[in-house]
Amino acid sequence: MSKSIESIEGIGGKTGQVLRDAGVYTVEKLLETACTKSGRKGLATTTGLNEKTLLRCVNMADLFRINGVASQYAELMEAAGVDTVKELRNRNAENLASKMAEVNAAKRLVRVTPSSKTVTKWVAQAKTLPPKVTY
Repeated sequence: MSKSIESIEGIGGKTGQVLRDAGVYTVEKLLETACTKSGRKGLATTTGLNEKTLLRCVNMADLFRINGVASQYAELMEAAGVDTVKELRNRNAENLASKMAEVNAAKRLVRVTPSSKTVTKWVAQAKTLPPKVTY
């Protein structure tokens, strides 16, 4: 997962530069650095970024661990009520796929809403990954 920090929805050039100045260049490094409350607090102190904003970005970085999930699908999942891998592993795939389609119809976050089959694969993969984000 060596995706640029700007791969996360909501992190533009200015915020990306602030994070890079703090040594956070990639999505993986953000997750590693700020997956704990103390890590987020330290990064907030170093960067001047809001802890709540950092938590949202970390949650998206956590979802990036799922194959096929990147910026827009992570944003869609978040809008559908799933913000971490730990949350995803406990979801009913058909219900989640339906909710994602409903949310996308209202907000138009992605061009193609993931199928129930795809969401089933994501849920299954989430069950194999250890939780990373703590609060």
